Amino acid sequence: MDKLTLIKLQKTFEDYAHETEGVEFWFARDLQTLLGYEKWENFFNIIEKAKTSCKISGYNINDHFPDIRKMVEIGSGTKREIQDIMLTRYACYLIAQNGDSRKEQIAFAQSYFAIQTRKQELIEQRIALQERFEARNTLTASETELSKLIYERGVDDVGFAMIRSKGDEALFGGFTTTQMKNKLKIPSERPIADFLPTVTITAKNLATEITNFNVKKENLNEESNITTEHVKNNKSVRGILVESGIVPEDLPPEEDIKKLERRVKKDESKIAKSGKNKILSEKHKSN
Repeated sequence: MDKLTLIKLQKTFEDYAHETEGVEFWFARDLQTLLGYEKWENFFNIIEKAKTSCKISGYNINDHFPDIRKMVEIGSGTKREIQDIMLTRYACYLIAQNGDSRKEQIAFAQSYFAIQTRKQELIEQRIALQERFEARNTLTASETELSKLIYERGVDDVGFAMIRSKGDEALFGGFTTTQMKNKLKIPSERPIADFLPTVTITAKNLATEITNFNVKKENLNEESNITTEHVKNNKSVRGILVESGIVPEDLPPEEDIKKLERRVKKDESKIAKSGKNKILSEKHKSN
């Protein structure tokens, strides 16, 4: 496939894309033309195979292949209703994978939608990662502030560790930090927050921020008083979570935030490198 054909196909596929509520989709009738199928019946058979692949992969078919009816002109201003299907990017990818790869359009679509689908996955991963990072960094800042406040009041590092541990015990329904690490299979030397879901990290931060506020407001000085305050706040935050059906100690651990960051960056690099190599390859073929 020469470079000009590649550029033309990419532009054509992008021109036929639609978007609703932030979800990109293609109409099956349009994709039929883009992939070089003259008869709807033949293309519909490929769609049915793609639906089967979707179901086997564990996805809801209706989420990716919703049926619609639309009016089309048939000449002299006359219109009739025809069947069509809204196809997500993933649905288009499955259709391409089940098509005849000897067709130039199919070969292009297989690569195009594979890359686009992977890019979307990376975007979603990046958003989730960013949310966890922001929550984690905010918690680090609030715990640093608490450490500073209690240090000014004569409490050492051991005392700070004890206060934070008692707070965890209150938040996790009686489970100590060590017990939670064992329960979630977290390495003993790693911070528990690096493996917690965003909602739990945010909960820990809220309790710590309230403690910081009240330590300054009430001028709490002794370790026992600050511990009591921190335990009270963690219990209150736990109560809000439980009322909403969220039990902190029962939530499964998230992937190690450090490992997730490395993997996302590595995958992004692979996508970028793959795209660059493909362009160079097509340029070489066209010369």
